[in-house]
Amino acid sequence: MVLINGESRHVIEISDRGFQYGDGLFETIAVFDRKPLFWQQHLDRLLSGCQALGIPAPAPAVLLDEIRQLCHHAAPRAVLKIIITRGSGGRGYRLPDHPVSTRVLALHPYPCHPDSCHLEGIRLRLCKMRLGHNRLLAGLKHLNRLEQILARAEWDDETIQEGLLCDQHGHIVEGTMSNIFLVVDDKLVTPRLDRCGVAGIVRRWIFESGFDVTETRVDMAMVDRASELFVTNSIIGIWPVQRFEARSLVVGALTRRLQTAYTAACIKQIDEVMP
Repeated sequence: MVLINGESRHVIEISDRGFQYGDGLFETIAVFDRKPLFWQQHLDRLLSGCQALGIPAPAPAVLLDEIRQLCHHAAPRAVLKIIITRGSGGRGYRLPDHPVSTRVLALHPYPCHPDSCHLEGIRLRLCKMRLGHNRLLAGLKHLNRLEQILARAEWDDETIQEGLLCDQHGHIVEGTMSNIFLVVDDKLVTPRLDRCGVAGIVRRWIFESGFDVTETRVDMAMVDRASELFVTNSIIGIWPVQRFEARSLVVGALTRRLQTAYTAACIKQIDEVMP
């Protein structure tokens, strides 16, 4: 189920800069009981990303109306993807004089992850791919995802659910599809994202929910010292790490507390009326 600029179709202009250059942004949103969870947080990130890149932002009311159209026919659980591009333009990198953004809303089936990912934890590996620094793009969920694609191509072992990415200086930044958190000396730590990486919605929720979190440069020595590791994103929620490379870990008490609190926050979102 797809809406392109409000119309039910599956074709986009070949001149669209999102296709030509990855000139755009996207959001991936969990839909429960036909409601987009943490919609305001996703909208905030989308609008701030549009502002940072100078892309004309869609009106929030228009997005909400189209989300309601899609979700009305959705399964109780689904994944909503929103893509905003700078729209069509001529050949070359020069920006159009009067860009008209393209918006794509697509509804997808909810992925069938085994319960063990949430309960027992996942296997995590270290990727060879390195993330480049770009402070202007740091934190944004932009359409340029070649680094993550190449990192994910490094393994095809279905027992490994996620890969960990470092930057060019060897500092841990994030997973290929997630943010990473560590518990070191009983303190919750996550990498700074001022040079690269995506500032995730669940990551933001953890910061805003009263948990004491330290943002810092994270190196492998810190990972080796960590008593707990977990990864987060809007679709998986919070997954503990039970094995990182050759090291085994236990699902710790702080990870369980966060999982419980996040589940309660999702239930609250489901019970609330959409704006």
